[in-house]
Amino acid sequence: MDLSIVDLAPVPEDGTATDAYENTIELAQLAEDLGYSRFWMAEHHGMADSIASTTPEVLIARLAADTDEIRVGSGTVLLNHYQPFKVAETFASLDALAPGRIDLGLGRATGIPAADRALGTDRQSGDPDADHAEKIESTVTHLHDGFPDEHAYGELTLPRSADSAPEPWVLGSSPSSAEIAGQLGLRYCFAGFIRPSLAERAFETYRDRFDPSPLGAGPDEPEGMLAMNVACADTDDEAARLRATAEASYKRLRRGVVGSPPSVKAAIDELGGVPEPTPNPLPDGDWPRSISGSPETVRDLLEQLTDRVGVEDVIVQNIIADHDDVLRSHELLADGVGL
Repeated sequence: MDLSIVDLAPVPEDGTATDAYENTIELAQLAEDLGYSRFWMAEHHGMADSIASTTPEVLIARLAADTDEIRVGSGTVLLNHYQPFKVAETFASLDALAPGRIDLGLGRATGIPAADRALGTDRQSGDPDADHAEKIESTVTHLHDGFPDEHAYGELTLPRSADSAPEPWVLGSSPSSAEIAGQLGLRYCFAGFIRPSLAERAFETYRDRFDPSPLGAGPDEPEGMLAMNVACADTDDEAARLRATAEASYKRLRRGVVGSPPSVKAAIDELGGVPEPTPNPLPDGDWPRSISGSPETVRDLLEQLTDRVGVEDVIVQNIIADHDDVLRSHELLADGVGL
């Protein structure tokens, strides 16, 4: 199993974005030392008091400079906010700075209405899936010089490295995003921490619709990755305590409350107790939004979930309040999986 990390640059309690970015750099360097394959930065807007990852392209440049080999990328660029040519220019520039190490994760999401208005984003679309597919296809076509000379964009060029281009991924949490990835012949990552119950159907749709990219922008065969929220500690009970922060954060989001993740103690108080450890094995059909356990338990859980969807790669998100606990969780997980 290959492991990767997606990070949100959470702002520590009583901290600043500078503190968040320092923690992110430290985590990326640890991930490289531990043998993680990729380190992606999320994109969120209008919540900078709690999530500092608003501009993944800026953070990717710094992370690439502060690491040597690990792939760095976006998880995701919210393409509904931008024009494909600008995204292609940005990520081609990043690939020129760090050749062969840049991933371009492409997705979509609407957020706080004020933020969407400030970004000039139209929240209403007659056919959002078609619009999204067209934007992804156009971005990838720019990256691979796929527009013919007679096309309106045929004369446009991008900054280039000698031998590589950013590796595009489609990110999503529904069968519609999976269908887009399959039809365009791109790699696909499913966000299991958003709508986990749709994971199996999404990957089935991806494989059914897969047709290799005529531009050579993707793999010859379907290639997918599962994103999961994971808390790992020395014991199942200790990991369940850490997972309390994620569970309380999810409950807050359902109430429309956004902010820094609560401490373990505050989360347990909000939940009315410590969450039960994630059962191992998982009951048939059970797709938890967040899992926890010792290194051995988490390895077993991830193997069960990846077997269900037929992938071997996992990218891990966690919502753990204390940065030292975050680092330790990733260390233990790497050990449990055998990186």
